[in-house]
Amino acid sequence: MRRREFITFVGGAVVYPTKIRAQNLQLPLVGFLSSLSAGTLTGPVDAFRAGLQSVGYEDGKNVAIEFRWADGHYDQLPALAADLVRAHVAVIVTVGGDPPAFAAKVATQNIPIVFMVGRNPVDLGLVASLNRPGGNSTGINLLIAETESKRIEILRQLVSGASGFGVIINPENKDAEVQSNMLESAAKALNQRIEVINASTESEIEKAFTILEHDTIAGFMVVADPFFVNRRDQIISSANQRRIPGVYFLREFAEAGGLVSYGVSLADAYRQAGVYAGKILSGVKPAELPVVQPTKFDLVINLKAAKLIGLTVPPTLLATADEVIE
Repeated sequence: MRRREFITFVGGAVVYPTKIRAQNLQLPLVGFLSSLSAGTLTGPVDAFRAGLQSVGYEDGKNVAIEFRWADGHYDQLPALAADLVRAHVAVIVTVGGDPPAFAAKVATQNIPIVFMVGRNPVDLGLVASLNRPGGNSTGINLLIAETESKRIEILRQLVSGASGFGVIINPENKDAEVQSNMLESAAKALNQRIEVINASTESEIEKAFTILEHDTIAGFMVVADPFFVNRRDQIISSANQRRIPGVYFLREFAEAGGLVSYGVSLADAYRQAGVYAGKILSGVKPAELPVVQPTKFDLVINLKAAKLIGLTVPPTLLATADEVIE
């Protein structure tokens, strides 16, 4: 009779069978903690593996990756992080916003952590400084929060003369208040009225678009949040059906049928996280690796989506696009 391994749940979080871990004990383990769902972003995960390989570590050959996915449930992250600590991983890589980074930070003060966050990690309290992180953490700052004002400007170009725009935000994110305040400040500086709409469930996303439609809001933005990345197909479908122009924070939204995205390349960021994880496996301390900040931001315009919602993209905006999907 063939033995079967069962995945169990502790406190709502996945706990993986010890037999699987035992099979990897001969290899150094890289813990990968994500607030997203498995398969949500396959390209960036492949880029992470490529980053590891570029510094001499190939998954399944001389290193093994222990994945933990929270599926958008932030409350599961502490248990998942603790599970990686119990698995004796050599380094923990956190992706999908600030919550995984904080979960790992609470779970261990000894295991090196490579984080990927959307705003300044010094302000978040994750590192002492960008050049000299100190402690057991370093990583990548995607500068998503710092580029919100640019996305407002792009939306204004798309829908010139609009009196107000909608901003969909997840109130369950612990940074929701900070995100809202930053957006309000950016909008005020641009003399632009915005209406903040909360959504933390699939039904609330539908309700948000009903509000956008009934309030005759000319366009909308989605605030950076892993929950929205997991639900991007629903968001894009709702926007396109109602013909409401939207600007997103990741190119993956534009690639999936969204109108416009402006932000960093996730693939590049994931690759850098793989490089840093590999360097740590080779003996480099996190404190010796400065926090990486992107210098390139891509504007992606999906003309198929524009045609679908009946919008003519201004030629001046098209001229500045890094990529146009036709």
